[in-house]
Amino acid sequence: MEYTKKVINTFRNPHNYGKMRNPSGIGKVGNPVCGDVLWLYIRVDKKEVIKDVKFETFGCVAAISTSSVITDLAKGKSIKKALEITKEDVVDSLGGLPNIKLHCSVLAIEALHKAIEDYKKCKK
Repeated sequence: MEYTKKVINTFRNPHNYGKMRNPSGIGKVGNPVCGDVLWLYIRVDKKEVIKDVKFETFGCVAAISTSSVITDLAKGKSIKKALEITKEDVVDSLGGLPNIKLHCSVLAIEALHKAIEDYKKCKK
């Protein structure tokens, strides 16, 4: 299985790794087949812009890399724009993923969506 240099570099030096205190929303997803688990934390301001994003991932190289990239893609975006991020955006940001690891990009998107859902639910 071949990973791009960008995937390896992102895995070795992930952005926004760690737990967030008092997040506006939390998304937790997992893949029972491969065992990857991802927690995504978002902090949203009054204008509904994602001001901060953090993640904790238990998983493979691709799971950690896609988790890092989704935080970079979502940070600074409005909730509406963040929901428009696709798995293709995540994969393209990494210069590609092996087909067997494409599910990791889906996990990253699902975690972001769940964190936003959690934010909306808690906001009511």
